[in-house]
Amino acid sequence: MENKNYFLDIVINKEKLSDGKDIFVALCPSLDVASQGESVEEAIKNIKEAVELYLEEMPEAYEELEFTRSEMPTFSIIEVKRDGKVTNIVG
Repeated sequence: MENKNYFLDIVINKEKLSDGKDIFVALCPSLDVASQGESVEEAIKNIKEAVELYLEEMPEAYEELEFTRSEMPTFSIIEVKRDGKVTNIVG
């Protein structure tokens, strides 16, 4: 098996649990894998572990990750007003 690097997009969002406690949810959209942590650092550590376990169990998923560094996903943030109008795109 060829030793090759793959690039995955990870999104981390801060959410509130029903008890009001903050939690950080990490999502890898490329593989549809998610994890969480009580801090950003813990969420990152946990999503790395979740991705490793997923790819260990589903090695065929590597075939879907065949994009080069120049084709990596683009990340942007949009600003939306309360009336639903997009006012700014950042990134």
